[in-house]
Amino acid sequence: MSRLRQLFGFSRHSSYLFSAFLLICLLIIYIWWPLMEEYLGYIRVYQQAGYPWYALVDWLLLGIFAFMSVTIMARADLKTDSLIVFVGLCGGLVIESWGTQTNLWHYYTAERPPLWIIPAWPIASLSIDRLTRGLRRVTAKWGDSFFRAAYWLTFAAFYALMLWYVAPTFDKSYTLAALVICALMILTPTDQRLALLVFVAGSGLGYFLERWGTTRECWTYYSRETPPVFAVFAHGMAAVAFWRTGRLMHLVWQRIFARRPERLRNYQVDK
Repeated sequence: MSRLRQLFGFSRHSSYLFSAFLLICLLIIYIWWPLMEEYLGYIRVYQQAGYPWYALVDWLLLGIFAFMSVTIMARADLKTDSLIVFVGLCGGLVIESWGTQTNLWHYYTAERPPLWIIPAWPIASLSIDRLTRGLRRVTAKWGDSFFRAAYWLTFAAFYALMLWYVAPTFDKSYTLAALVICALMILTPTDQRLALLVFVAGSGLGYFLERWGTTRECWTYYSRETPPVFAVFAHGMAAVAFWRTGRLMHLVWQRIFARRPERLRNYQVDK
């Protein structure tokens, strides 16, 4: 057990984060109990139809839950993670508002956006932060020239994909704002290596989240794909946007408290 704790860097902060994660899940179930009753109703129907118990278990959801539980606890630091959580909450609300208000996607509850989905964004942001740290260690010896070329190729391709996918909503101010913000972030990279790694980590986790949500019809995109390629890579772009926002907030905070730098920790830079 001690080796496991040492390998993943579990600490008291890890316990605090996991406890908060469980509390949020329980609060969502309690506040939106009618949704849980509806889900349990589906299970009873399948039970009555004679399905075995293992066919009624959502293994993908359990896998995502287990993965996120482990990753958010890995080398947790509440001083750093609190900023990630704050940016994830605010950013998730903005993204969900954009998508549901422009009808790029909709939830089965018809909420625009549903508040119960917002806490998933900071939890995913914490997991992406840990994945990015791992990718940095794995790719530490890779040359900067590779990352420069890969950065422009990857983000140019994503932006072209974004233009194609959101084209039906060009008349919406939300979409125009999203396109401008993405273009500015892509054209003004602060760290091409780290931006690309954050994008890869966000897209990797995003695939499994989107696969679960779209195949269970929790949310549905206008293209009816399960999931759309754009949605997967949009998680990567969202992760980059959150990282850039957090980094900017950190720099502003550092300027304000320049006389007390020991109170500050880098945001996804020196980890």
